[in-house]
Amino acid sequence: MMISSSSNAKVKQIIRWRDRAGERRRDGVFIAEGIKMLEEAPEEDILEVYVSESALNRIAEKNEAVADKLKGHSFAAVKDDIFARMSDTCTPQGIITVMRRREYEAEDMLCAGDPLLLVLESLQDPGNLGTIIRTAEGAGVSGVIMNPQTVDIYNPKTIRATMGSIYRVPFAYADNLCELIAKCRKKGIHTYAAHLDGKNCYCEHSFSGPTAFIIGNEGNGLTGELADSADTFIRIPMEGRVESLNAAVAAALLMYEAHRQRSL
Repeated sequence: MMISSSSNAKVKQIIRWRDRAGERRRDGVFIAEGIKMLEEAPEEDILEVYVSESALNRIAEKNEAVADKLKGHSFAAVKDDIFARMSDTCTPQGIITVMRRREYEAEDMLCAGDPLLLVLESLQDPGNLGTIIRTAEGAGVSGVIMNPQTVDIYNPKTIRATMGSIYRVPFAYADNLCELIAKCRKKGIHTYAAHLDGKNCYCEHSFSGPTAFIIGNEGNGLTGELADSADTFIRIPMEGRVESLNAAVAAALLMYEAHRQRSL
């Protein structure tokens, strides 16, 4: 089957899923674009696959692993110009995979043995969120919890930035992060807010026990209410005239310090 018209119902549906978070949520799907995202996709969650005509030829000649994976699923070939309309990138790799969404519960993350959690408040940049998810996997984080004002984790740009980690890192949205922090306290999870008012550098604290780091919005940082709910403020030292770091960079420093300590 070769899709050659932009009026094809499947093409229109992919574009709606790409652009509309509400439709993705309603249908329980997300769009994963690119070769690596198909390679790492859990077989049981793959729903549909679309391959551009030119990519199909390249894969058949040069990528045996992807060719084998495609053999295990029915897929639709798409004319290159039509695929370009479906894609969210300027230079598409020629593969779009429709994936089933996975659902996790924040409560389950709090109950994990010796958890290392990341709590995100109102992050808006999809690339930042995707980078954080990828880094979280590398640092051995147990889960990532966000408020509803954080960018949709299933935004196609976020998905690409995870480089496949979206398939493996548990995440959840919590309606009230202050209540979540209170639950962390009851579970013996110490909460640290990355904050300019922190008296001590983050490297002066021990994160070997149950730990949750709280990271705020890229421009405004943490709200006062959420910051005040944390057990401890920690500071990332700054030189020069720099006042703050990119949220993904700040999160990475904290996650990897915890990883370093836990690896000793």
